[in-house]
Amino acid sequence: MKDMKESWKLVVPVAERPTKQMNKVNLQNVFAVTLRDSGEVALIDGDTKDIWGIVKTGYAVHISRISASGRYVHVIGRDGRYDLIDMWYETPKIVATMKAGYEARSVDTSKYKGYEDKYAVVGAYWPPQYAILDGETLEPLKLISTRGVTVDGEYHPEPRVASIVSSHDKPEWVINIKETGMIKLVDYSDIANLKEVTINSAKFLHDGGWDSTKRYFLVAANASNKVAVVDTKDGKLTALVDTAKIPHPGRGANFTHPKYGPVWATSHLGADVITLIGTDPKGHPEQAWKVVQELKNHGANSLFVKTHPKSKNLWADAPLNPDPELAGSVTVYNIDELGDPAAKSQVINLAAAADLGKTKGLQRVVHGEYNEKGDEIWFSVWTGNKTEPSAIVVVDDKTRTVKKVIKDKRLVTPTGKFNVYNTQHDVY
Repeated sequence: MKDMKESWKLVVPVAERPTKQMNKVNLQNVFAVTLRDSGEVALIDGDTKDIWGIVKTGYAVHISRISASGRYVHVIGRDGRYDLIDMWYETPKIVATMKAGYEARSVDTSKYKGYEDKYAVVGAYWPPQYAILDGETLEPLKLISTRGVTVDGEYHPEPRVASIVSSHDKPEWVINIKETGMIKLVDYSDIANLKEVTINSAKFLHDGGWDSTKRYFLVAANASNKVAVVDTKDGKLTALVDTAKIPHPGRGANFTHPKYGPVWATSHLGADVITLIGTDPKGHPEQAWKVVQELKNHGANSLFVKTHPKSKNLWADAPLNPDPELAGSVTVYNIDELGDPAAKSQVINLAAAADLGKTKGLQRVVHGEYNEKGDEIWFSVWTGNKTEPSAIVVVDDKTRTVKKVIKDKRLVTPTGKFNVYNTQHDVY
């Protein structure tokens, strides 16, 4: 805690910040884009497709999370640097920063009514801990170790914080401890008398997301080849679902299957399939918390699947595939046709559409992210080398055609993209 407090810099006190939005940007449709190897985040206007601003952050920002008010962007670098970006300025500005550890990858904010923007939480890989901070200043308030016993009953000295999500229905964070397989439901209503519910699941927890009702949280226990399902209303484990090898959902994708009802999807690093898990225990009890279908992806080594409530498409990437054609392509499925065994997917080479020419590294297409309206999906073309050109390809979701290729020398190795509205409201 001493080190964290010494690292904390309040660049602009809250009282000195703008009292109203000082720009004309549609903040709900801004994309926070990780520029991995330059240690920056680009804020791109989703309406105009112009780079609104670039801020210097930590190395390889893993995620951007949005405050409940939609004003602040919280970003965490893999080097443990945590920055708070205020979007009410004429151009985006860092107003606070701190060091959360030597390596980190997860943050979120307090979203429950009455706690908007009050707290933030950051989890570290090293040291093994999570910290609760002031949500508007990043002042460290409380530090909690994650060392403990695994689901197998063995002590683990350095279990990493893998992912964190914030409940919309209660003052609570879901914090996933990787090596122990323990899922923590952390009540932030009284941080002086902090309450944790610890749920046994499966080891090597990674990323996950909410089902469509935001009652159930689904998280990949990737090296165990399982997806854990937590009922956050009752505070209990609902199911451990066996899946294909190494599920990697990002936040996953929610949609209504024509045959099986509401489902949540994950892709896989170790298998060339997209797994669909039923999520409707009341309307479709026979399918609930079971794998109802596996869709063929264009290759293994996928990192993300994506859809949107206003879309009829399900998209999947495969950026870590060693084959250049597969790494540069995406598969798209028509959701309405998934009940038909004869239905076919479409494979689109978006790296070719970006037209970057020859590069030393593979042109990997990664991380689809929808705009606020749900009629565009953005993909990064990531060359993995900061001296090579990269791009963002904007696809018209209805026609599945390239609408725009965003090219700019400042777009250095773009990877994750986080639309403000969709991230703020957990739309995926």
